[in-house]
Amino acid sequence: MHIGIDVGGTNTDAVLMDGNTSLAGVKHSTTPDVTSGIVQAIEDLRAQHAFDGADIEAVMIGTTHFINALVQAKRLAPTAALRLGLPATRALPPLVDWPEVLVEALEARWYLAHGGYEFDGRPISPLDPEELRAHARDMGEHGIRSVAISSVFSPVNHDLELQAAAIVKEELGPEVAISLSHEIGRIGLLERENATIINAALRELAGEIVDGLTAAVRAHGIDAPIFLSQNDGTLMDEDFVRRYPVATFASGPTNSMRGAAVTSGLETCAVVDVGGTTADIGLLIGGFPRETANEVKVAGIRTNFRMPDVLSLGIGGGSIVDTETGEVGPESVGYRLTSEALVFGGSTLTATDIAVAAGRAQVGDPAKVAHLDPELIQRVLTRIAERIAEAVDRMRTSPDPIPVVAVGGGSILLPDSLPIFGAVARPENYAVANAIGASIAQVGGEIDKVVSIDPAGRDETIAALKQEAVEKAVAAGARPDSVAIIDFDEVPIPYLPGNATRVRAKAVGDLEMGAR
Repeated sequence: MHIGIDVGGTNTDAVLMDGNTSLAGVKHSTTPDVTSGIVQAIEDLRAQHAFDGADIEAVMIGTTHFINALVQAKRLAPTAALRLGLPATRALPPLVDWPEVLVEALEARWYLAHGGYEFDGRPISPLDPEELRAHARDMGEHGIRSVAISSVFSPVNHDLELQAAAIVKEELGPEVAISLSHEIGRIGLLERENATIINAALRELAGEIVDGLTAAVRAHGIDAPIFLSQNDGTLMDEDFVRRYPVATFASGPTNSMRGAAVTSGLETCAVVDVGGTTADIGLLIGGFPRETANEVKVAGIRTNFRMPDVLSLGIGGGSIVDTETGEVGPESVGYRLTSEALVFGGSTLTATDIAVAAGRAQVGDPAKVAHLDPELIQRVLTRIAERIAEAVDRMRTSPDPIPVVAVGGGSILLPDSLPIFGAVARPENYAVANAIGASIAQVGGEIDKVVSIDPAGRDETIAALKQEAVEKAVAAGARPDSVAIIDFDEVPIPYLPGNATRVRAKAVGDLEMGAR
């Protein structure tokens, strides 16, 4: 058996799974310290279906800890950004497009140094060890505890980042946390650098949170390994999270989509995940969320790490309804739903009240919404269905019919049939699909780089790149005999010489269960 937990802003959902079969599922209010909510969720699971700690082979957790810390600009480590690229890249220094509040929260400092490569691996300028030592000494004097190192075209050749990291560590001591851009972002210097700085800022918090989550699980006598969900629907182990906390940012919507796939039996479909505040719409392709091809803004910062392509609408169970127009959201009562909604004795008309009045949900006191005008109820529900259908239509990439799966506690707002798309599938355990998605996640590895491909040796080059992705998946905890390439892209870059091609490969495998 294994346990899947998804920590959201409003609820902490947990499931006890035996393979792909759900044995128990619970929804518990998220607590301010998060970990005590997890402790309570595991207790509730045990009350539903008794188990011993030794019965559990793995615990998978999806958490909003890290994205919340960044958005709220709290608990971030003093961070330095070191870029290797002089004499190029002076015009746009590190942190150039960051919100001022975040720069201050990081007590951030930035440094430019010689180094970097052209797209084809030719050096821009040699590394200057003395220059780096001087920068590192300045970091030490200003109390920097975490360093983000980025080099021009490091996804092509990352040697200089490794050399610079060794010099900085030598100067600042082994306890300094160092994040390297070639391990985090994709091609695109500023976005990759930004993602690396965010990662560096969260490194200390990652240690605290992993320790807290581990303590919460161990308190129940569960000695199994703990994994956290990544943005792309795969898992990473505790050590990986300590090094790459930025990889957890979009794990909530991703887990819901993966959960929708396993509970509905559909590998390619549109998923509508309706929570308390928003409805997130995404596409599943082959069981995994379609990734966005665009830059992703996180807390106002441009980044380019792996993120699912999700469209969010301000429609949820706590969304406030305008009685005159019948419009829903984007304002929401959020976690105050149980005190402010009409059915719970409050004075605010919410989408949940409309669902109860329409007979779609049995929560609170239906008598408190008996006075609502049936015409208003119908108008609101019709408007919700229209907006969701329109969003799904915007997300699909072909006119072919695509099945729609609704998950999340707020999906009671959706009708059994959507305009354009027809029947809506609402699988068993739809309310805790996110926790199920966390529990069945696999382990992945990805490479994204520009290479010069000689036509004569093309097959060997492609095979080596695929093998690199496979090795990354194995290093992250995948069982070697289960790893397969699920996504491969090669795009020739005609304006660069030497048969330059951007290659992206993604490998995924089953988790090595029972590994200690």
